[in-house]
Amino acid sequence: MALALAAQPGIAMAQSQDAAANDATVTDEGLGEIIVTAQRRKEKLQDVAVSATAFDASALADKAVTSLADLQNASPALSISDGGITQSINIRGIGLASNSPSVTAGVATYVDGLFQPPIVQANSFYDLASVEVLRGPQGTLVGSNSTGGAIFINTQNPLLGEGLGGYAVFGGGNYGSVQSEAAVNLPVSDTFGFRAAGFYRNRDSFYNSVGPVNNNAGKLREGGGRFTAMWNPGSFQAVAKVSFNDRDTGGYAYRPIVGTPYADYRVGDIRSISFDTPVANRERAFQASLELRQELDSGIVLRSVTGYQNKRINALNDIDASTTPPVPDPNYRGSISENYFAGEKVYTQEINIISPTQGRFDWILGGYFQRNDIAISILQNQVGFPTDIVGGNQRTTTGLFAQGNYEIVPGLEAQLGARYSTYKATGYGDVRIGNGIPGFPPGGLAVASLAGSHKDSLATGKFALNWKVDPDNLLYALVARGYKPGGFNSPTSNFDPERVISYEAGWKSAFLRNRIRTQISAFYNQYSNFQFNVVEPTTGFGGVENISTVKIKGVEAQVQGRFGGFGFDANVAFVDSDLASVTFVNTRPLDGGNLGPQCPAGTPSSPPFCFDYAPFIQTTGGGPNLYAPRWTWGGGVEYEIPLGGEASLTPRVNYAYVGEQFTYIGYSPLSDRLNPRGLLSAIVTLKLNERLRIEAWGTNLTNKEYVTGQLNSNEFYGAPREYGVKLNVTF
Repeated sequence: MALALAAQPGIAMAQSQDAAANDATVTDEGLGEIIVTAQRRKEKLQDVAVSATAFDASALADKAVTSLADLQNASPALSISDGGITQSINIRGIGLASNSPSVTAGVATYVDGLFQPPIVQANSFYDLASVEVLRGPQGTLVGSNSTGGAIFINTQNPLLGEGLGGYAVFGGGNYGSVQSEAAVNLPVSDTFGFRAAGFYRNRDSFYNSVGPVNNNAGKLREGGGRFTAMWNPGSFQAVAKVSFNDRDTGGYAYRPIVGTPYADYRVGDIRSISFDTPVANRERAFQASLELRQELDSGIVLRSVTGYQNKRINALNDIDASTTPPVPDPNYRGSISENYFAGEKVYTQEINIISPTQGRFDWILGGYFQRNDIAISILQNQVGFPTDIVGGNQRTTTGLFAQGNYEIVPGLEAQLGARYSTYKATGYGDVRIGNGIPGFPPGGLAVASLAGSHKDSLATGKFALNWKVDPDNLLYALVARGYKPGGFNSPTSNFDPERVISYEAGWKSAFLRNRIRTQISAFYNQYSNFQFNVVEPTTGFGGVENISTVKIKGVEAQVQGRFGGFGFDANVAFVDSDLASVTFVNTRPLDGGNLGPQCPAGTPSSPPFCFDYAPFIQTTGGGPNLYAPRWTWGGGVEYEIPLGGEASLTPRVNYAYVGEQFTYIGYSPLSDRLNPRGLLSAIVTLKLNERLRIEAWGTNLTNKEYVTGQLNSNEFYGAPREYGVKLNVTF
């Protein structure tokens, strides 16, 4: 199910530049075949019984997808919300709804086969081969952390035997935007070669700093590089990759949410930020991977993927996102500043044994190991009173899995997969208040512990029946089980794993000699032990609890078409979710500082020593699941106009709609909801020849103002109208 893949004439050129990138071909007769590798084999996506969307590099550019967050504008039922520290990635309303370091992701994201932690995921895309978005639990081959689905980002490999080559892109636009990207293919022989790629992007902030401290929050200065070596002497192949990324945004550009304590101190419009403390934000990532493949004489493939990652965030934050009022205000709760650090190192190893696909039965066996080492240091200061949160944890994940496909009768296949996963986490550290304040112990008073331990395990899997009615039609039905590990808040507080059982049926088809393709699926999910951050009144600190069960059902449909120079694509998803009733402390009216534990009866509130939470405890009557828009839809249309010789002009227009979604279980339409938005983008490509293109592009052409996500009591905003020109040279 490939949205817009091979529907754009630009893909044909991308194939000549990097022919092995995605194995897609475009013909005058219709759409080309799309090959995906998420299931460890090269397979035609239209023949795989899974709900998915896939893009090559050219299709990503045509859909204005330059980072992970942009994928929601091109793939149905996908929601990616900005949470500052993390991005909340949800598919069909399942994924991540908490920025707690104790909670793991529910949509597994992989780059070159390596699982990505939820921090430092906003990096820009460059020199990609393909991106694949799989919807629904992927509990067999992906394992835990894929209750909502999985996203696979694959970068380009060296092209052996093709000589020296590559490409370079240079561009500029409004807000002082400058961008460049380049890759060089360096073959040493027919069996050994290198590829080097890099990028740099720089632009001014979308925001005006009107506070007493001069800040440049919301700017972008980002660069990165990747070096790949590939050796393929025959039946053996080794691919080694090393990459780094450095992203500086100048600090979080957010403002207080309407209806929260500091909302009265917002200044100007959404492009005005008013901080009274310095802010900064820098994210760095390093990744190294080694993939080894050996094909035996029997056709069986042995595969190993080894990886290491190191991700770090350093930030200075103005928690209240406001300035002390010039006239004393009894309602003003005091400025809160924060020095934030989070670091995560990830070590992974996966082994696969993959059978050939000839005959009636084929199979995959595998084993997986992952260790995450996490460290945090959060130093807060509220009106001169410090709160220090310092600690970390270590997580170990393992998995053993197998999947087999058996052709019962010609055209009818049964698929059975199973995986046994284990998870163990241990933590250290504590929360201290009053460090350096007279009357408090040296180093501060420990008021809460970050230590603890948790372990769980679960069997997940999938059973499917796939019926290839004829070469152009596939029907399938499946049931799949997925889970996301639990964790701990303290030595005495744990939370359980999330679990989901999904039932799905789908139909993939092709019409008019493969000029039109369609994909339709319907699903029903039973989702239990939803993990969410809540405040525990006895301590006054936030922790994760299993708050409710959820039922989710819906339908998705996609279509792609190609008639000569005319191409189009469209998608739509309807997701209906129901979160059961919850009793909780509503933190929206509270500030982000340390309020203290519940005050004894008759004692007035005196933060941070104690606080009366009773007026803020409420019970919801239920509602939709968080980050689960009811409707998502969009599409694009283009037409290639020949200009003679190799030259052509191709205008393309895209539209993407993401419906309203709630971010918090209070369900306030004022403070807990992201309003629906529709974004219009366009690109006009002038191809002079096979080696030279000029592109004029624009995003958010209607200059829509919208909120992209929330962090505590603050909200982030989407980019305004952007436009520019790029020159693309292939050599």
